[in-house]
Amino acid sequence: MINYDNDEELFSLIREVLYTAVVGDILDKKGYQHQFLPPNVRPIDNSMIVIGRAMTVLEADMNSEGIGTNNPILKKPFGIMLEALDNLKENEVYVCSGSSSEYALVGELMATRAKFLNASGFVANGYIRDTKGLLNLGLPIFGYGSYSQDQAPRGKVIDYRVPLKFGQVIINPGDIVFGDIDGVVIIPQAIEKEIIKEAYEKATGEHTVENAIRNGMSSKEAFDKFGIM
Repeated sequence: MINYDNDEELFSLIREVLYTAVVGDILDKKGYQHQFLPPNVRPIDNSMIVIGRAMTVLEADMNSEGIGTNNPILKKPFGIMLEALDNLKENEVYVCSGSSSEYALVGELMATRAKFLNASGFVANGYIRDTKGLLNLGLPIFGYGSYSQDQAPRGKVIDYRVPLKFGQVIINPGDIVFGDIDGVVIIPQAIEKEIIKEAYEKATGEHTVENAIRNGMSSKEAFDKFGIM
C-alpha cells in the first residue's frame, strides 16, 4: 500500500523504491509498449536519477541567424529558449527534442538557472556541453554525451509546453519523467496512479523473489509461486 499527498512525496517514493525497469514492465503490461526514450539517452553520471514532471521544449534546426525570415522568434539567437528556461517550475524536467544531433542542447548556464528554480533536471534528445560544470552543479542531466558545438546559430527553441515527439514516445506536458542508469521512461499523467501502484507492488515482490532464490529456490519454482521474474 502506498500513500502520497503531493508530487514531493510521490517523487521521493519513486526515487527510494522504484527503478525504470520495473516501471517499464508495468507499462508494457498495460499496453504502453513505447514509453522508453532512445537507449543513447544516458546520464552524465551513472549515479544520477531524474524524476519530475515534463516541461516539454520543441527544438528546430536553423541555417542562419534568422536572416530572411519574417518570424520574430527565429531572429533571436536561441529562439525562445530563454523564455522556456525561465518558465521552468519546481520539480519539472526540461525535456527537449526536435532538432538534429549536430550541436549541444544543454549547457552549464542553463543548468545553473534551472537549479535556482528548483527544477529536477534535463533530458535532451541530443548532446550536452560544459560537462565539468554540469557535474559540479549535480543537477541530473541526460543526453547523448558531450559535444561542445553551440546551439546558436544552428538551432532554436520554437515552442514549449506542447506535445513532443522524442524517439517513439509522445510526451505531454505534466507527464512523469523518470530516468536512471538503465534509461528514461515516460509515465503518462492520465495513468500514473495505477502505474506507480503496480510498479511499487512488483518492486517489493521482487525483493521477496530475490530472497527465495538466494535461499535455493529455482527460478521456475519462484516464478510459479510468485509470478515475478
